[in-house]
Amino acid sequence: MSRSVIVMLSVLLGACDSCARGPAPETVGSARSVPFQERVVPEPKAQGPKQELSARELTWVYDRSPVGPMSAVIWIAERENVDEKLPVLIAMHGRGEVAKGPKRAARGWLDDYWMPRALLRMRALPLVEDDFLGMVSPERLVFFNESLKKTPFRGLIVVMPSTPDILGGGRAFSQADPLARFLVDDLLPRVYRETPAIGTAETTGIDGVSLGGRAALLVGFSKPEAFGVVAGLQAAFDSSETPPLVERAKAAKQKAPKMKVRLLTSEKDYFLAPMKKLSTELGTAGVEHQLDVVRGDHSYEFNRGPGVYEMLVFHGRALRGETFVP
Repeated sequence: MSRSVIVMLSVLLGACDSCARGPAPETVGSARSVPFQERVVPEPKAQGPKQELSARELTWVYDRSPVGPMSAVIWIAERENVDEKLPVLIAMHGRGEVAKGPKRAARGWLDDYWMPRALLRMRALPLVEDDFLGMVSPERLVFFNESLKKTPFRGLIVVMPSTPDILGGGRAFSQADPLARFLVDDLLPRVYRETPAIGTAETTGIDGVSLGGRAALLVGFSKPEAFGVVAGLQAAFDSSETPPLVERAKAAKQKAPKMKVRLLTSEKDYFLAPMKKLSTELGTAGVEHQLDVVRGDHSYEFNRGPGVYEMLVFHGRALRGETFVP
């Protein structure tokens, strides 16, 4: 077993402890629950004599920021050699993690949404229905496997800041501005300095789920010069908020015409209708974007299944100038 696999498995065991405590507050819907510790993850096949650098995890704590105390966990994927540089993805967690405090919340994608498991499984194809916790169509599953077989998943630097719950109410859009300043002016420059990041806007993306998807779109549209890709998974917007969001998107595209925009929702998502409305009005406004509607509800299980795979594979492609459209 390679050192990188051992590192991943150690992180997975930590995630098991977190999941074993029971469902988190944001868990909703009727999707079946299967304990994480009961899942058997195949070990990736040996890659030959090539010596790759193991994955690394960093934690940065900020006692002060424009939005209060912050933490950020940085996952640096395996690399073939010290000279290899990686794209950067900022991944924002959902509202269920906010009450845990910044340090635990920043670990949402690792401990609560099982990102290490997804990374490990993509090194041991084929993916199966159970990897998506049953929330995947046969066609989408075939697409994932064929895409990953043709072009294996290549790593990212995933930056996971704690998401402050400041984006509600009538001041939601203005409240996103201090968060954007912290992420773009403080956090990203440090990532570029202290990690093997490519360090360009074209190879930097932002995404998130639910509250995190709301944050990602607001931040991305307010700082378009910093991102090559702006996306949201099940982004928590009300239909009444569509007009100002479209205006932000239009202004962002004028500043950064090559910026890619993606919206992802699911068939039983609370925000399915607002996301479809947003997509329609973005199209009417001439804002090029991608809308994906996949199977699933709005729950932790969605995050652990379709959500994490959709996010990682899409950005793994898009931040390298590739496409991910079935």
